Amino acid sequence: MEFEESGIGEECGVFGCVAAGEWPTQLEVAQVLTLGLVALQHRGQESAGIVTSNGASPPTYTTLKGMGLVSTAFTPEALLKLRYGNLGISHTRYSTTGISELQNCQPFVVDTLHGRIAVAHNGELVNAQALRKKVMRHGVGLSTSSDSELITQLLALTPPIEERDGPDWVARIKNLMSETPTSYSLLMMHKDVIYAVRDPYGNRPLCIGRLVPISKLHSSGVEEEDTEGWVVSSESCSFQSIGAKYYREVLPGEIVQISKHGVKSLSVVPRPEGDLPAFCIFEYVYFARPDSIFEGQMVYTVRQRCGRQLAIEAPTDADVVSTVPESATPAALGYAQQSGLPYIEVLCKNRYVGRTFIQPNTRLRQLGVAKKFGALTDNFAGKRIVLIDDSIVRGNTISPIIKLLKEAGATEVHIRVASPPLRFPCYMGINIPTKEELIANRPEFKDIAGYIGADSVHYLTVEGLVSAVQEGIASFQEDKMISSSSKSSNRVGHCTACLTGKYPVELEW
Repeated sequence: MEFEESGIGEECGVFGCVAAGEWPTQLEVAQVLTLGLVALQHRGQESAGIVTSNGASPPTYTTLKGMGLVSTAFTPEALLKLRYGNLGISHTRYSTTGISELQNCQPFVVDTLHGRIAVAHNGELVNAQALRKKVMRHGVGLSTSSDSELITQLLALTPPIEERDGPDWVARIKNLMSETPTSYSLLMMHKDVIYAVRDPYGNRPLCIGRLVPISKLHSSGVEEEDTEGWVVSSESCSFQSIGAKYYREVLPGEIVQISKHGVKSLSVVPRPEGDLPAFCIFEYVYFARPDSIFEGQMVYTVRQRCGRQLAIEAPTDADVVSTVPESATPAALGYAQQSGLPYIEVLCKNRYVGRTFIQPNTRLRQLGVAKKFGALTDNFAGKRIVLIDDSIVRGNTISPIIKLLKEAGATEVHIRVASPPLRFPCYMGINIPTKEELIANRPEFKDIAGYIGADSVHYLTVEGLVSAVQEGIASFQEDKMISSSSKSSNRVGHCTACLTGKYPVELEW
């Protein structure tokens, strides 16, 4: 829960849709894009944008952008201007680079030598400053402070090997990937296709879904002729609400072409030899919605395993297990299952306060925190509570909650944190406070229990977190009977830089 109050947030969510079959399509592409963004709203609430194309030659692009939630950024009347789109990409934003203004709202659209392109991006380039200088040396002006505009302009540049028979977008994308190793999952729309791309380290998520008739949504097999369209999203949680079945993940380094004819893998750009993938482990811990699927496993299940591992590493004498609603609930259930203690609710959340962490402004984040919870006194008076939280970042949020519970009748409050201490900033798309602000780096951390008023405090270890995450990936590979040679080419690895200070690539400033 303290992630919410500490200003920690995921940068963005991207979503794309291509109608299958004959065009003009009967599929309401704009509605699919809007609903897809609504399902990704937890990834950013600052602004939202949609660009659709009729897929003609030359295509007509239509753009709609607005500040705030998807529901307020797009009115039904405004969405009517997108009704002729046969494909489109969209974006919901939370700023880590770039100021909070409509001009930084994505997708970005630019004219190139070979026609107009639209680009939406999730992540943060580790060498953005050097790339900005390179683009400007080519005489290209940048109108925003966003990494995403930088990516768009790099794609517009002619690659080192001159194109003779029209644009070679795979070459251009590979050229971009050679310029910057991470972090990005991006969608690029050109004419009648969408290119879906993940950086070679796979730091940000991206997956593909198949739109099918509602009657076939829960069928085990779907025929090719049943396909109504294809969607691509930061998270699979967006698929169910639009009538799509999960198809597969975009692999680290993969360039996928999505058209009305289907999904085609065009290339996989390798990492430097010996480097492991570096999927952000905090997607599992906090950022992703619990019903999303990464690496063949549901996020909710991973969080439960984290709770069970935490109970093994840090047991305590107590009467009940509970949680700070709501992101730590799966971990609390896992802790209760492993420890044999009953799980009860001790806090009632005011659900109308909203997720305050997602706003970039500190003052806005802090509003609403004080009146966010009420104590369910009858459930715990006279009892010892194990309270599971997803984090203690600065330590200024959990302390009032502990005080509230003790004043309401709890005899002891033991804090168990379902993630390791955050010690280092992230430079790959997560807005983490400065190193000095993190409580794990401050003198108070030596007696954090006394500092926040708890009877004891224990965090999940880094090894415990990695074990809980990778246990399900190993099971998934065994279920799919992946050969040992395939396993070696698609090895498992996760970015734990904010916990260990070990970044997957060398940082450039």
